[in-house]
This record gives sequence, C-alpha cells and structure tokens, in this order.
Amino acid sequence: MNPHDPVRATTVVAVVRDGVIAMAADGQVTVGETVVKRGAEKVRRVAKGRALAGFAGGAADALALLERLEAKLEAYPGNVRRAAVELARDWRTDRLLRRLEALLLVGDVSSLLVVSGNGDVIEPDDGIAAIGSGGSYALAAARALCRHTETPPDEVAREALLIASEICIYTNDQIHLVSLP
Repeated sequence: MNPHDPVRATTVVAVVRDGVIAMAADGQVTVGETVVKRGAEKVRRVAKGRALAGFAGGAADALALLERLEAKLEAYPGNVRRAAVELARDWRTDRLLRRLEALLLVGDVSSLLVVSGNGDVIEPDDGIAAIGSGGSYALAAARALCRHTETPPDEVAREALLIASEICIYTNDQIHLVSLP
C-alpha cells in the first residue's frame, strides 16, 4: 500500500419518497488496490436527527465539511437547502476549505441535495441522488426500482447499493442505512 495512492471514493445513495428519506452507503475504504476497511460509516443523522448526510471522498475532508454543515444547520434550523447553499458558498470561497476533496449528499423528507466544493448545490428532479465511485450504478438501479415498483425508500437504497457493489470494485455490500419518516 503506497501512501500516495488515492483513497477511492465510496457509494452513497439517497431516496426521498412518500414522506420518507433513506440514505445508504457502503463501508469500503480503498487505498490504491488495497481494501483497508470494510465497515466504515459514511452516512449519519445530522441537525439533531432532523436531516441526513452522507459523504464520498477523503474522509478527513468530508468530516471537516460535516462539522461545517452541522454549524450551518444550527444557524438555519429546519432549512436544509439554505444550510447547504451557505456551506457551498463557504466551501468555494474559503481558501482552506477550497482544498477539501469530497462530495456531500444532504437531505430531509422535503429535499435532497448534492453539495460540492465547486459551489454546486444540485437538487435532483426525482428525489433520487447518488455520489461516489459507484454512484452512477446505484442511481440507475434506484431510479429503475422507483419507476417500476412501489418499494419503500429504505429498501430501494439498500438494493441499489447491492447492485452497485456487484459492478463497482470500490463499493462493497457492507451497507449502513439511515432514514427519517
């Protein structure tokens, strides 16, 4: 394991459906061609349990951003969108934050947002979003499940990650899922 090898991203998927948000992530952390951890937790409840957040990218960077997100959620209680926009603005304009390499997925039962260091705050049209190296696979699977079944959001998120883990070598089947009614 070379310490200069990139730490590969993960897969995080979220689904908002029928007044419920579910967010799930795999547990794999990879450095170069080596799996160094199988059970990392990359999704959590934030804002005193009123919202969910997940991250992909550098863990230290993402955890620093989650701390900032928590502060923004305290400053704008109940307004996930405003907190995400303020975080993205700080992330883009602050010289130190600008160097952080991660993506965040943030949401509650009324909104779901992808937040990046480029200043992007993207709300998907269909209430389904995914980030990380296996994000495209998980997103496609979640969309297909939502379009063609009545499967609850938590089951959609779990199954989408399982499908992504069968395709993406940087995604495993050790799933951590959180949801809010």
